[in-house]
Amino acid sequence: MSEIYRILLAPNPSALTGPGTNTIILGDARSGATVIDPAVDDAEYLAAIVQEGQSRGGIRRILISHGHPDHIGGAEALRARLDVPILAFSRQGVPFADEEIADNTPFACGDDTLRTLYTPGHRFDHLCFWLEQQRILFAGDLVASHGTVVIPPPPQGDLYDYLQSLQRVQNLDIVSIVPAHGEVITRPQEKLAEYIAHRQKREQQILAILQNAPQGVTNETIVQSIYTDIDASLHALATLSVQAHLSKLEREGRVQRIATTQRGQQEYWQLSR
Repeated sequence: MSEIYRILLAPNPSALTGPGTNTIILGDARSGATVIDPAVDDAEYLAAIVQEGQSRGGIRRILISHGHPDHIGGAEALRARLDVPILAFSRQGVPFADEEIADNTPFACGDDTLRTLYTPGHRFDHLCFWLEQQRILFAGDLVASHGTVVIPPPPQGDLYDYLQSLQRVQNLDIVSIVPAHGEVITRPQEKLAEYIAHRQKREQQILAILQNAPQGVTNETIVQSIYTDIDASLHALATLSVQAHLSKLEREGRVQRIATTQRGQQEYWQLSR
């Protein structure tokens, strides 16, 4: 009996992708194969995807977790090679998608069902894929096996939505999580709780800084106060995270933006009054 799914590691290692993007192939001769996130247009890598798909009855569809380049880079080349559709949550996120798929869309996967879960936050168009009977979550960039996931501020991402998405999948009886980056997560509830606690800790740090600066403080000052243990070259990513937190708190009415510098490079924030 073949494996329930196979992970093929894309040849795109980087500071953001870790060892590379995990491309998933699953299904069998009854249902045909589904590919999740063909990441790069690399001949040897795409040939390996096709070969694995052929062992599972042939590839029937390409699913995209979200439209970031490290998840879609090989999709068009694979479609051209196989003449199969690319499915994504929205063409706003993946303009070349053949079909848009809504939350809770089912796909046959052997004798199981693979179901879409709309999980925005890391990006507005993010989907996870839930293999129901096996209780495996193919999580895209909802979580990673090591470190945290970058959450940009709106409109690309949204921390409020991201936390809602984490809590949504917490309610599933998950056996394992297959992230887009890193190893399979075998203690899923522990990882999800860790992710939520990390964001809550950052939020409390930001609120404490604002509490001690009643006249307002810049997002740059917040970054420098919180991220004292990372290289300055990573401050740009840290700034995105802080902006995402501030946008969430503003959405909840807990903080307010009181000024923006002339070039819009710095914003001043304070607790809501």
